[in-house]
Amino acid sequence: MSDSSSRLVLVSNRGPVTFQDDGTVSRGTGGLVTALTGLASHREATWIASAMTDADIARAEEADGQPIEVQSPAGGEYQVKLVASDPDAYDRFYKIFANPILWFIQHYLWDLSNAPDIRRNEVEAFEFGYNVVNEDLAQAVLEEIEGVEQPVVMVHDYHLYTLPALVRRARPDAFLHHFIHIPWTQSDAWRVLPRPILEGIYHGVLANDIVGLHTSAYRRNFLQCCDDLFEEFEVDHERGIVLVGDREVWVRHYPLPIDARATKALGEREAVRKFEAVLLARRREHLILRVDRADLSKNVLRGFSGFDLFLEQHPEFSERVTFIAQLMPSRTDVPEYAEYLERIEALVAVVNHRHGTPDWMPIQLKLRDDLEEAVAAYKNYDVLLINAMFDGMNLVAKEGPLLNERGGVSILGENTGAHEELGEFALSVNPFDIQELADAIHGALTMAPDRREERLRGLKKIVTARDPGDWIDDQLADIREKADTRV
Repeated sequence: MSDSSSRLVLVSNRGPVTFQDDGTVSRGTGGLVTALTGLASHREATWIASAMTDADIARAEEADGQPIEVQSPAGGEYQVKLVASDPDAYDRFYKIFANPILWFIQHYLWDLSNAPDIRRNEVEAFEFGYNVVNEDLAQAVLEEIEGVEQPVVMVHDYHLYTLPALVRRARPDAFLHHFIHIPWTQSDAWRVLPRPILEGIYHGVLANDIVGLHTSAYRRNFLQCCDDLFEEFEVDHERGIVLVGDREVWVRHYPLPIDARATKALGEREAVRKFEAVLLARRREHLILRVDRADLSKNVLRGFSGFDLFLEQHPEFSERVTFIAQLMPSRTDVPEYAEYLERIEALVAVVNHRHGTPDWMPIQLKLRDDLEEAVAAYKNYDVLLINAMFDGMNLVAKEGPLLNERGGVSILGENTGAHEELGEFALSVNPFDIQELADAIHGALTMAPDRREERLRGLKKIVTARDPGDWIDDQLADIREKADTRV
């Protein structure tokens, strides 16, 4: 790799910031942004992303396609190039194809007896939406790397599966690395897609030099999909390589750590202390916590059903335990998500009516995204519940134990990406087994204090062993190694 490649180009759908109409800047949302802010601050980089707001579009036009230097409210300065796509194309890209089709495939969310029905609408959403946005961002990448020898482009997530092939076609010398932040499902899950779309996606991803995933299980699934779905690819499962023509594509897994120092600093904020004082004044003997997006994949309904069953089978805990669920409404413009949020609220009402008393509400549902409030709860929970059906990593599983000061026990769904690292010191549950979840809640609340502390120490040790810099360095080391061997 030449010295000119030391400057990275990152490309993702969401950027580190969004501009508001009043001229202010807000931090981009989502786990991907959290991961990439570490990457962008760790290495000199230009970050290319879609323009999300009218103010984003205005700033992109003012900059005339050049990167904008911005300061994130979360800290750090970034060179950001915002790309405005046709609004209709972007709606098709995001609301019809990326979410829900790809997200549902990659979290096993389709009820295949009922959905999806692939019609012209979905096919055109891929052709005239998904591909258009990928082309727009690919063009911005090509402009950014013009004149750079052997540039390094790091592509991120499921929104941009067809972009790498476009860049590869125009710049065969570019080194392309693609990190996918959500699960990679087994081959049958992908068969819902029409063959031309399936081929477009896989040929796009396999235009990269390296494909990165969070866990070894997702890596195995990706390799097996290439084997099962395509006769033309030669797959070396042991070495993690897919041979595409005369190119080797490396498939690797890089579990995403959290920034322990920055996360601990959150716990010292004045706003956190205020939330903590309110929480401690109102808390019962035991506190169960979940912090999630209100996403179908998070399995929120079964979490409440498991708690309902626990209260039914262990009435001695009546009025002694509170379940705080801080849920951020998600993708409410997608009908499946709006309906899911309604079902969550309805189930909470049922459980509270069934078990509550005049001065005790078993479940406190907080439909908001408030980081300081969540951190205050992290410090004080007795049980942290994460029972996602499938999850790429889940950073709450790492943030909670790091900050907890009460010997808190983690109940962790075995299909959560973080389980591969943390399962030894958590109570593992099958996310579909409500009785097992109820038993795990009881086991956690009755566990001896020394066992609780031992488990929490084990979690803290794993969570603090690596930081985002290590995650980035592992990927850059593989980029250097493969670049040195590339023909």
